[in-house]
Amino acid sequence: MELRQLRYFVTVVEEANFTRAAARLHVAQPGVSAQIGQLERELGQRLLDRTGRAVTPTQVGAAVLPYARAALAAVDAVRETVDEFTGLLRGRVAIGLVSGAATHAFDMAGLLAGFHASHPEVEIALTEDTSERMLAALRAGELDIAMVGLAEPGPPPGLALRLVVDEPLVAAMAPGDALAAEDGELPLSALRGRRLICLPRGTGVRGVLDRLCAEAGFAPQVAFEAAAPHLLAQLAARGLGVAVVPALPEETGEPSGLRLRPLAGPRARGRVALAWRTDGPSGPAAQALLDLLHDALPVPTGGANLLHEDAPHPRA
Repeated sequence: MELRQLRYFVTVVEEANFTRAAARLHVAQPGVSAQIGQLERELGQRLLDRTGRAVTPTQVGAAVLPYARAALAAVDAVRETVDEFTGLLRGRVAIGLVSGAATHAFDMAGLLAGFHASHPEVEIALTEDTSERMLAALRAGELDIAMVGLAEPGPPPGLALRLVVDEPLVAAMAPGDALAAEDGELPLSALRGRRLICLPRGTGVRGVLDRLCAEAGFAPQVAFEAAAPHLLAQLAARGLGVAVVPALPEETGEPSGLRLRPLAGPRARGRVALAWRTDGPSGPAAQALLDLLHDALPVPTGGANLLHEDAPHPRA
């Protein structure tokens, strides 16, 4: 029995597919199949059920899986312990990024590239998803770090946050819209019965809109959804509804044919935060990337770290 065979077995189970597992492992698919077949022959039992559309562990495979993971984790821990003495980082870091976050003033691609240059033995896996799903993935240990939009005022249970973006939410509308005739803050009640344009469910801004409208006694009538705030603004500029978006740069606002009115209320804000589990990242590589992002990402004007009360500083 070889560690390579155990790693192949665990990866196939996680991906539920030989081809995807091979791509993740950076090996040819026949090689993965051959190694797992050899492991099954050595053990005298089938570990994987290949008859369905998705590959699933057999009863024996399910029983073996936690021991295979424990063996791999032990080997990784040995490497990490040695690497700490040599100053070399290895491993894999899974980071999630909310749609549209990269359009802000921070250069996420540049930060990740710099980290990779300093730690070439660390594999970085980047995914883009809704904040709701990424928060669940953080709790489940599927992500080490995530940049998420916040729907609630405080940190979610079990997670620590460091605020990165804190902007007022605005209603963007075409100049001919009735709401454009006045200036000043727009009360939430003015959106009752209006066709709205907003980010999809599961995003922080949409969560804030849903919550504020519920507190005002109505459900928002969202006619158009898109992941990019600038697309929402373009739809509003063409008179298709009122877009609820974070404050837009000047070049996207009134000069482009939009009228902007801030939503009333101190909690009508779009916030993005760096998030990680309160018990800390899964290993030294993830800790190093968290430290880098924590120090390099901007702090909003007047914004605090917004750490969970039970969470240590990332380096603690």
